[in-house]
Amino acid sequence: MNEQLRLADSGEAADLAAFLGRLVHYDRAAAVRLQASAGGGALAVFGRPPSFDVLAIRTARLAEPLATPLDVTVSAGELLEAIDEDAATLPVPAAVTGPPWAGVLPPRGGWQPVAGLPAPEAVRAAVAAAVTEFRARDEALPPQHRTRSERDRIGREIWSRTLGDTELPLRAVHAAQSLGFLRPVRSPVPAASNGSGGAAAEATPAPVALFASAGWLRLSTPYGSVATRRPGRTGGLGALQVRPV
Repeated sequence: MNEQLRLADSGEAADLAAFLGRLVHYDRAAAVRLQASAGGGALAVFGRPPSFDVLAIRTARLAEPLATPLDVTVSAGELLEAIDEDAATLPVPAAVTGPPWAGVLPPRGGWQPVAGLPAPEAVRAAVAAAVTEFRARDEALPPQHRTRSERDRIGREIWSRTLGDTELPLRAVHAAQSLGFLRPVRSPVPAASNGSGGAAAEATPAPVALFASAGWLRLSTPYGSVATRRPGRTGGLGALQVRPV
């Protein structure tokens, strides 16, 4: 272990553990890149779930600023096992050789809002409709055509479609949904409003926003972000040159 971080509270630790758990679910050998600035109050965790062709970003508040900057790529599974949710501590595992995507992070600044994104309810509905369509078309395939290549073709056709009046491919929204970034936000309802004598929780759709910077698109929610290259710029993350950020 190289260093032990202290997160702001147990809730931050639990949310980070949930994010890492989803990444490991998709790829048991997943790696994540950790970044934190000296004097900054947040840890940024970057991961790449397979098949979605996006980068996922989750931030966690730190209990105290770091004295020195942190920038290291580690095993997502080892990081998940190291988290102590009750104590809100995070020992940083030993560094691993980073996969190519770890050197192709989105820019830190220059993000500008992009218009054309549907309302949060419509965003979630678009993902649900695409999942339903994929299942229906998959089930309709004759046995002799029910191959991995044919299913991949159907998936590429569906998930390459764009959302609303934007360039954002549906696969990015699907990734956000699968990683828990589109789950509802729960806020307390005053006792006088709910008539129960105590506070209740009211679920509302998570707000979503779309930003663009230097050829990247980023879908942002209160729980995290997914970033992808703008269509037609480089042909996806795999076609990019590796460079430090």
